[in-house]
Amino acid sequence: MAALIDLHCHSTISDGLLAPEALVAHAASRGVRVLGLTDHDDLGGLAIAKEAAKRHGIAFVNGVEISVTWKRRTLHIVGLKVDAENAALKSALAGVRSARDARAREIAAGLEKVGIMGAYEGAQSFSKQSIMTRSHFAQFLVQAGHAKNVKTVFKKYLVKGKPGFVDHQWMSLEEAVTLIKGSGGVAVIAHPGRYDLGFVNMHLLMHEFRGYGGEAIEVVTGSHTPPQYDQFATIAHRFSLKASQGSDYHGPGLSYMEMGYLPDLPKGCVPVWQDWEEAQLLHA
Repeated sequence: MAALIDLHCHSTISDGLLAPEALVAHAASRGVRVLGLTDHDDLGGLAIAKEAAKRHGIAFVNGVEISVTWKRRTLHIVGLKVDAENAALKSALAGVRSARDARAREIAAGLEKVGIMGAYEGAQSFSKQSIMTRSHFAQFLVQAGHAKNVKTVFKKYLVKGKPGFVDHQWMSLEEAVTLIKGSGGVAVIAHPGRYDLGFVNMHLLMHEFRGYGGEAIEVVTGSHTPPQYDQFATIAHRFSLKASQGSDYHGPGLSYMEMGYLPDLPKGCVPVWQDWEEAQLLHA
């Protein structure tokens, strides 16, 4: 059943390789029946993807993945079932996208200092008309021969202590959750296993997130290991959070997991989609 639901993926509107229509078609070919598109800080692909989902008989969920700074760390908060026309959300995300461009120029300047020229333009060639992310820089660096693949290029150039790292201040956790809730959506902590917070900070994050009105965490996601499924199922239960799931699919060569391969949520989890009308398609 779990493989039929994918609530975290990306299109060319942010850093995915497939256009929204192609992404939906791919999801359909993999057997996905409930799909959430969650591009980084951008709602631009939702209308097109929703129409494509209708043609493929897929139930579609409006989503977004918002960049957040918490205790000097970058976290991601997914908003599911958001209103794509909500004025406050649209305005705030426009500000984030503007800041992303400024960060991209800083990343390029850092890479230039170690002899890598033209990184901004190179990353732009991959992002095309979408916002520039670190993944676009990674693709450029691989193409230019500075690393063997996208997964290793981050460790060499784009994480803390490396030349392309920029300590950027994103939206606050409270603001992100408030915006998602204000647009009628459900706030979800994305891939918590990637943050290396330690026991104390992880539990503090969950406490704050819950206090702001956050409702769920990703328990099963592409970058989590099987032991982490159980770890975050336990945390979800402890903090009365629902469980979400998603492949975090970006396209061939950029993804931890292919669509349609998600395992079931651990026993005892309360699915975030439990009462959703969209999930009724699974029983049709």
